Amino acid sequence: MKPFTSVEVAAKFDTYPARVRRKLLVIRELVFRTAAETEGVGELEETLKWGEPAYTPRNKSGCAVRIDSKKKDPTHYAIYFLCQTNLVDTFRTVFPHDFLFEGNRALVFSLEDKVLTNALAMCIAESFTYHLKKPPGRVGLSAR
Repeated sequence: MKPFTSVEVAAKFDTYPARVRRKLLVIRELVFRTAAETEGVGELEETLKWGEPAYTPRNKSGCAVRIDSKKKDPTHYAIYFLCQTNLVDTFRTVFPHDFLFEGNRALVFSLEDKVLTNALAMCIAESFTYHLKKPPGRVGLSAR
């Protein structure tokens, strides 16, 4: 597991129930691996935004992603994307049956779900490279 770079984020992970923490740690590892494997992204900054663990490319290549449990439904957790973008709408088009979508901001998972990590990594990479796409706002995912 990648060591935490933020004491606050580490403390936040300690507040999650064990099952949720394990799932979120898997997503966290995927976030860091995706950043390392995606051209143009580089290092991530790990912080708390709105009380949720957030991961932002230091080089400003794209948008942050946040992860958290669903406070109103402890059997679910989510990865959040910037809602002022077309990212989640694009994911909905490309992966219509792979994820549970929440508006234009999140992909939601049940604790029982097997997360499709390849598809999720593509979504994370799109967020982290969002500002590199031309024209601005164009997302590069193509239909499968």
